[in-house]
Amino acid sequence: MSYLKNLIRFLLVFVVLSACGEQKQKEEASTTSSSIKDTIVSKEDKPVNKAEKSVDTTTQFPELTNDNVIEFLTQYGAKNPETKVRVTAFNGEFKDSLDIELYDDTPLHRANFIYLTKQGYFNETFFHRIVPNFIIQGGNSDNVSTPKKRGRIGDYLLPAELDNNRVHRYGTVSGAKEYRENPGKQTAPYEFFIFLGPQSATGHLNGNYTIFGRVTRNMELVEKIANLPHDDGDWPLRNVYITAKVME
Repeated sequence: MSYLKNLIRFLLVFVVLSACGEQKQKEEASTTSSSIKDTIVSKEDKPVNKAEKSVDTTTQFPELTNDNVIEFLTQYGAKNPETKVRVTAFNGEFKDSLDIELYDDTPLHRANFIYLTKQGYFNETFFHRIVPNFIIQGGNSDNVSTPKKRGRIGDYLLPAELDNNRVHRYGTVSGAKEYRENPGKQTAPYEFFIFLGPQSATGHLNGNYTIFGRVTRNMELVEKIANLPHDDGDWPLRNVYITAKVME
């Protein structure tokens, strides 16, 4: 009888100890799993660089058309008064940036350039046309992302802003223009060009293309891009990519 009691006690102690061991293992496993999870950086928590912060694709804006663009850009310009944009260009052989100052007396063009920059439109577009001693033109590409961005932002033209009587000079920034049925000299909103040619080459530009800014730093980069090898259509043989961000 005594032997049987001792056996029962031994079995009870063994069961209790085994249960405690299993519980401890579960707790340790849970702690280990929690520690591993805490060291994984989620996509939401990944660091965001300054260039990404300058792009606002979260705010919902209306699709722009010729009917609503003036009202929209007037309101947008009042809420976004920035006038300085940094444009970075790179093609695998070099990477450098230039600064552009936008003019307040061309308010629609200024607001449009700020809007497109904050929407990230210019990122992954090219300086796609280069003419030595004349201009470099940017804002287009043969990437599928470019027409997709244009489709999302809208199909519209900017009214000409020529009343300031500005003339093209070394480093001025102007809007490209739609030629077909465009007696109002309206600007194609997605492309711009930087002038670097002689004053003698401005006859057909002055009074026809809206000048809305100027390069304030690193015209050497403009010269470098303008003199890259290019094909018969003025397209650089090696793509010159663009990124842009608003500075202030």
